[in-house]
Amino acid sequence: MEKVLISDVSSNNYTVQVATTEHLPLAEAICFEMEESAKARGTGIAKRSPEYLRAKMQEGKAIIALDDKAEFIGFCYVETWEHGKFVANSGLIVKPEWRKYGVAKAVKMRAFELSRTNYPDAKIIGITTSLAVMKINSELGYEPTTFSELPVNDAFWNGCKSCVNYDVLTRTDRKHCLCTGMIFDPEWEKNKAKREAEEAQKEKEKEHEKWDFLKDVKVLERLKSIKEKMFLRMQVRKAKRQVI
Repeated sequence: MEKVLISDVSSNNYTVQVATTEHLPLAEAICFEMEESAKARGTGIAKRSPEYLRAKMQEGKAIIALDDKAEFIGFCYVETWEHGKFVANSGLIVKPEWRKYGVAKAVKMRAFELSRTNYPDAKIIGITTSLAVMKINSELGYEPTTFSELPVNDAFWNGCKSCVNYDVLTRTDRKHCLCTGMIFDPEWEKNKAKREAEEAQKEKEKEHEKWDFLKDVKVLERLKSIKEKMFLRMQVRKAKRQVI
């Protein structure tokens, strides 16, 4: 699998790659870090078992960051709903001592690339209370969205049950919560590219029309002939007046 080597400002090296079966033994450590992070923040991260994370690794649907000793420092996995209509990069976690070196952004970007490659027509979604994650999502092209634009099936929302704010979500019938919903729609890029192509074509046609007019020698020659005749008539009339 492709590996991306990154050097941070402190010369600490780490790699970001699609997780494989060789990373299966790290599942317990990743789950432990997720639980500790949830406790520290006072909010929930969709609680997953080591078995679930191993399955994601075996399916090629997980991104892992490793230090130069091949120890886990960051992780994220890809989930799908409604037959691939929606995709989410879930469970983003980075060890506390590595949270100032761009690991979260590198893992998130790699997960985003994996999602776009495997599910090019899917809407990529996410809900989070983390301002840092919102900033990364925004840089990737996500935009804030209402919860009504997110998947409607229970499987998606079941991941919120481990959050301390789950009662807020249920009391509002899944319409509001402390999390912010965000979405990336590939149609935005397609429509943007289409609009840009149409505008470029219009500009090209305008230039072509202008060029054809300037190159229309027959029209120019006719105009020149008319002007010359008018000028000669004026000169003749002037000469007659002077003779009289």
